[in-house]
Amino acid sequence: MGRAKNSSQVLDYFYFARADHSFNVEVKIRGNSRMSIYQNKKILIMGLGQSGLAAAHFLAQQGAQVIVNDQKTKEELMPVIQSLTEFQIKYELGENQLDTLENVDLIVVSPGIPLHHPFLKKATSQGIPLTNEMEIALTMIQKPVIAITGTNGKSTTASLIAEILRAAGNSVFLGGNIGNPLLNYLIEKKDCDWIVAEISSFQLELIHSLVPAVAVITNVASDHLEHHLNLEAYIEAKRRMVKFCHQDSYLVLNYDDPVVRGFRNETQAKVMGFMHFSQKNFVERFPLDFYGACITDQTREILLQIKGEKEVYSLKGFQFLGAHNRENFAAALCAVRAMGVSPEVIQSLVKTLHPIPHRLEFVRRKNQVYFFNDSKSTNIHSLRKSLESFSSHSMILIAGGKDKNEDFSELVELVKKKCKMLILIGEAKERMNRALGDYVETYLVGGFKEAVYLAYQKSRNQDIILLSPGCSSYDMFKNFEERGQYFKELVAQL
Repeated sequence: MGRAKNSSQVLDYFYFARADHSFNVEVKIRGNSRMSIYQNKKILIMGLGQSGLAAAHFLAQQGAQVIVNDQKTKEELMPVIQSLTEFQIKYELGENQLDTLENVDLIVVSPGIPLHHPFLKKATSQGIPLTNEMEIALTMIQKPVIAITGTNGKSTTASLIAEILRAAGNSVFLGGNIGNPLLNYLIEKKDCDWIVAEISSFQLELIHSLVPAVAVITNVASDHLEHHLNLEAYIEAKRRMVKFCHQDSYLVLNYDDPVVRGFRNETQAKVMGFMHFSQKNFVERFPLDFYGACITDQTREILLQIKGEKEVYSLKGFQFLGAHNRENFAAALCAVRAMGVSPEVIQSLVKTLHPIPHRLEFVRRKNQVYFFNDSKSTNIHSLRKSLESFSSHSMILIAGGKDKNEDFSELVELVKKKCKMLILIGEAKERMNRALGDYVETYLVGGFKEAVYLAYQKSRNQDIILLSPGCSSYDMFKNFEERGQYFKELVAQL
């Protein structure tokens, strides 16, 4: 049943409750044959990124008539197309290549394509249902799911949960927004005890079939407003996570985030834990039947309470920078304890856990200058957390990228306190300069390589050069991973 080992504290969990919607994927049994509900259905996939590729592969395997649309050209997508040559797939590629909705049974929307896209509005007006790759996977996966969402910290928290579960003797599939589409679990016909799924707000908009064993919400701050149009719509997308929980689910909430804390009143789940990150001990203020974790920065410990029983976890040797990463560990701690992982296993891992790439990742030291790659910083909330992770004022910050219309002036005091220099790049550099450029020495540069070389040229001994863009990468790169990898390559060449 996919239960965590090494503990008597194991949940009975009902996996298979599914929403009633027209494309709930079940396998119909006819005699000795198994026929997918997708067989012979005409399905349009919008976007041929990682999730679109997984959807095209899976649905073609299921016998669907697959049409793929992407604004990129055939030449740009050739490596992906070549990986699908075994299937009969029709491609509509390039700008304005959406031909028709005639006889389309279902549209699979890739993350990042807004539901207010004119073509999708036209489709829904004609009664054509929309779904996404993750929803298709969730209707068929028969393993317990630990689901993690939040504005920031969700990838780190999901990775920590997966690593701890594996150390406890479980097999785990880690996927979703973290870069490994959930459908790959079905395509590769893997078996595991647990599914750990990072879920973005984009994905949550079209999910109906998630029934989490544990749901974790790290925080909610302004982000992706160019997609959701306003903060209320973004919060509503995140709120969907708690609405999927039923009475046997466990819910881990960030108590210090007022929006997330308010979600506790909107769910049937057992409210398993509040991460409380002040110096006060939350146990003194909550009933004994609550789970929860409290970070005590003075003693570098996490205090966890489970039904009146207190556990203390030392953070000595914890290799992750910043208070926000201690929060992420606290969230992971709550989740894995709910799933029955023993305190001994968790404590034994504290010194061996490593940050994942592009999240405050130490790159190298050269001539007493320290380079950190935080390419995953794609909004001002994440940039704030990154700056707060360093005590030094000797920081050269490389920031900028695709403008998401966030208010950079919120960072003024922190930039004044932490940074000696700003080097701004990308689409957002002019607005960032207007908001922050009067408070610290600032350079606007035309290219990424130029930014890295200028930062090193201007640096002195003991300086920190931090790539923490505070913006998405799509104006210059395919994704934040490509941006971070290029940064590391440039730093290696210095």
